[in-house]
Amino acid sequence: MNQTLKHKIFAYIKKPLIIAVLLFVFTFAEIYWSMGSFSDKPSSACLDCSFFDDAYLMTLFSTVFLSIIFLALSFIKNNNLKFLLQVLIVILVWFFWNYILFVDRESAWSTYLFKEEIMYTITFSFFPILILSVVTVFTLNYIFKKI
Repeated sequence: MNQTLKHKIFAYIKKPLIIAVLLFVFTFAEIYWSMGSFSDKPSSACLDCSFFDDAYLMTLFSTVFLSIIFLALSFIKNNNLKFLLQVLIVILVWFFWNYILFVDRESAWSTYLFKEEIMYTITFSFFPILILSVVTVFTLNYIFKKI
């Protein structure tokens, strides 16, 4: 009886756990890939905060938020629509965090206009976000087809 209960619990949490772990890894990799060049610059909000701490907290928040969104989107039957929505949401969330990091570690110490902040963030983030968002969503959908 105890063994079946463990099996049922694991079967119930397997999908959310896989989503969370993969989103955590890919989000952390994306933040370091795109904004890692600012890792040696001090934060304007907290002079004692390291880039790793900021990236880690942003990754945790993203993991929780994106896991909930991905679980909700898993009910969509149209695979093309689901894939497109997942990629767009990941791109928006990651771009938001990259923008926050750019403003905190670079722009706040200078006189950037909002448009310049967006353009610099796009410049630093374009390829990491493009590549990792597609890889992330493709990997998650591939794994769930196999489960």
